[in-house]
Amino acid sequence: MATRQDERMIEPDMNPKDLWLEEIFTDRRVGTIRRLTPVDGSGARDAAREVLYVGETQVMSQMGALPINFALEAKSLEEAATMFGPAAKTAIERTVRELQELRRQAASSIVIPQGGLPPGGMPGGGKIQMP
Repeated sequence: MATRQDERMIEPDMNPKDLWLEEIFTDRRVGTIRRLTPVDGSGARDAAREVLYVGETQVMSQMGALPINFALEAKSLEEAATMFGPAAKTAIERTVRELQELRRQAASSIVIPQGGLPPGGMPGGGKIQMP
């Protein structure tokens, strides 16, 4: 019988029909652009699929550098570089909103002691009790 952990485990098999050549470009200042070129099993360019561009930058948080990735809907490296700034700004703003929402949810969660509350609610009830 499979355990719960076994069910969540992903097979580490690579799909030979979905391979990509990854190249990284940077201005050494604000981030990187990854160009993902589709290739076949022999490493030759697969013309049936489009080249993809992905931007990556970092913002500093209380826990250190937080990487932010975002798609660049570009047809060339130059176009991807031109789109980088506005796309990075949008991705950073979205990430900040998501982090604020997570922080709000964590702050508003109620912690109930393990086993729940005793019958009648919290002990004591505001009355002085004599032994």
